[in-house]
Amino acid sequence: VQLQASGGGLVQTGGSLKLSCETSGRTFSTGAMSWFRQAPGKEREFVAGIKWSDLTTYYSGSAKRRFTISGDNAKGKVYLEMDSLKPDDTAVYYCATRRDPRGPLADPNYDFWGQGTQVTVSS
Repeated sequence: VQLQASGGGLVQTGGSLKLSCETSGRTFSTGAMSWFRQAPGKEREFVAGIKWSDLTTYYSGSAKRRFTISGDNAKGKVYLEMDSLKPDDTAVYYCATRRDPRGPLADPNYDFWGQGTQVTVSS
């Protein structure tokens, strides 16, 4: 399984970006996919996730009401629409997938990770 994240770039404060993550190989019909991010000098943190069994979505406090995760597991794709971006959102964004949807999606124990895509928000 390989994950390819794309869609990052440079945007001004208040702008929007849409990240995409495409899975090659098998997908996990009852698993989950999530987005994490890591800013320079900081720990990797959970941003948003989706459980394929019922399409339930989860968000971090900073992502709630500004970001939207969606996807199509049959196509092996997940998206992260980001609005009202702030300089604090600057980070490398990673997508990840795991077979087991149980437990908090914020737990970073995922089976596969993408390579990351850079998001830079200028002030």
